[in-house]
Amino acid sequence: MSAHTNSAEITEGDFAGYDLIVVGSGFFGLTVAERAASQPGKKVLILERRSHIGGNAYSEQEPETGIEVHSYGAHLFHTSNKRVWDYVNQFADFTDYQHRVFAKVGEQVYSFPMNLALINQFFGKSHSPDEARELIAKQASEFDTDAAQNLEEKAISLIGRPLYEAFIRGYNAKQWQTDPKNLAANIITRLPVRYTFSNRYFNDTYEGLPVDGYTAWLEKMADHPNIEVRLDVDYFDVREQIPAGTPTVYTGPLDRYFDYSAGRLGWRTLDFEREVVPTGDYQGTAVMNYNDADVPFTRIHEFRHFHPERDYPKDKTVIVREYSRFADENDEPYYPINTPENREMLERYRELAKNEARERNVVFGGRLGTYKYLDMHMAIGSALTVFDNKIGPHLADGAPLDGSLDV
Repeated sequence: MSAHTNSAEITEGDFAGYDLIVVGSGFFGLTVAERAASQPGKKVLILERRSHIGGNAYSEQEPETGIEVHSYGAHLFHTSNKRVWDYVNQFADFTDYQHRVFAKVGEQVYSFPMNLALINQFFGKSHSPDEARELIAKQASEFDTDAAQNLEEKAISLIGRPLYEAFIRGYNAKQWQTDPKNLAANIITRLPVRYTFSNRYFNDTYEGLPVDGYTAWLEKMADHPNIEVRLDVDYFDVREQIPAGTPTVYTGPLDRYFDYSAGRLGWRTLDFEREVVPTGDYQGTAVMNYNDADVPFTRIHEFRHFHPERDYPKDKTVIVREYSRFADENDEPYYPINTPENREMLERYRELAKNEARERNVVFGGRLGTYKYLDMHMAIGSALTVFDNKIGPHLADGAPLDGSLDV
């Protein structure tokens, strides 16, 4: 069974004898570590700067209610990749939970994403699918999509002004702390409108939540005699102690690894405000978006609704308000910001990453390590591919490591 120790117990000799160092214990790092330990039987050391395993997927029980809370925002597992689904089912059983979201605009609540129910409710009239398509197409004709100059024009060209004003403008202004007229059109590629009454948020083949929670799932991935986990360890405090040439998978911030030599990549971050409220059901659903600009938070999570099968208290519940803002230097990075400046910096870091693989056997992966937004299933799928194509061959026969950030 993997042991969890802290940085106070680390000495230079502790790094000897490991075949692979993994920096970060999120899903990408854990998947690579598990594959290396279980397939070729290599010894793996995971270094985690936080005091817990699992990165942003970590969950914990709220002490007053016992309700499982996702500490870094709601995590919903879904995938159409059968290999990923079969892989994760080795470590967790999944419920049949299907995610549904609702949106509060003014004094009304709507089913979301936009579907036939929302269109009928919003416009106060029943529409057939063809009538709804015709209505939205007419309203969207105000702007040409290809000629849109900003996010506002792009959104209106996709769904029309009435739906944009109600559901997109205020929400995006809060998300980006910027008037959508001043945001680039390429921030959105599409705004899905469903001309059916389906309100399932994801369309993937497989969906569910781990029966015993995310932390139990994550711990089981690391539960292998060839895996050692060190918590409360900042890789940059100890990397000089790691024997030169030791294969390393780095999943921390890409720019931090290179000491910001090409500049600081931009990120969005999230703030969470947790509250226990004296009612058995606060909002009747797991996630409620608040689309109006004058409401400071973007959404409220009520975590009891993720696991209706559990015996949670009937007289109290946990809600978490979520706020979005630009990340400062010391904030937790969540979402990469796709601007020309960031893309230019990223290209320079890509070249540095390729050199680092050749010269020091370091491979970069995960959301932070590649500067890509990755859902959980994407991070796991990427890790499986990286292990198959890079890490596994290197550990097996010393094949050169490819430092490309693409898989």
